[in-house]
Amino acid sequence: MRRFYFDIREGDEIFSDEEGLELSTVEKVQEEAARSLADMARDAVRTPGDGSHQMSIEVRDDGGPVLQLKFTFEVDRRRY
Repeated sequence: MRRFYFDIREGDEIFSDEEGLELSTVEKVQEEAARSLADMARDAVRTPGDGSHQMSIEVRDDGGPVLQLKFTFEVDRRRY
């Protein structure tokens, strides 16, 4: 199995994955990245305030980039 690294980008910040995960297929890599991105979005919605949120997971292996998942949303509160 290959080792894949899931680097997280939130706005201008990037958090490099130094451990990675061993997965057997690119489909499983995509599923793991999508699950992680959904968790990030759920946490971002819970943070107070309005605003735009841009986040992505950039997956790489020892050979370089494999795939990238992006998610952008905006909170526009009208009343509270």
